[in-house]
Amino acid sequence: MSENKYKQAIILRIDLDMSKGKIAAQAGHAAVSAAEKARKKNPNWWSAWIKEGQCKIAVKVNSKQELLELEKNAKKLKLPSALIADRGLTELPPGTVTCLGIGPAPSYQVDKITGILNLL
Repeated sequence: MSENKYKQAIILRIDLDMSKGKIAAQAGHAAVSAAEKARKKNPNWWSAWIKEGQCKIAVKVNSKQELLELEKNAKKLKLPSALIADRGLTELPPGTVTCLGIGPAPSYQVDKITGILNLL
């Protein structure tokens, strides 16, 4: 099995105590939104990631501040990213920042930002 050259990271806040369904929905928003940014701004990364099988990792943080710091680091490296804020229709107040999608991008660059985080 070869290592993927491209990946996407989904970083979720665990301090919000979201249900499993809510986590899945928010992760889906982050995955699609970040992938669309990559498709438009980094089409070579996006197409290589699609061909490799769309590798994703899901990791966790404990606060909004941690998430915002990761987003800042992704922007510094010019990686496609999408910060997700909930609409507030079910479990959370409107505007609650729930997760962040980074990539698809070269795995080594994503790892610079998320490599020390624990898997969800």
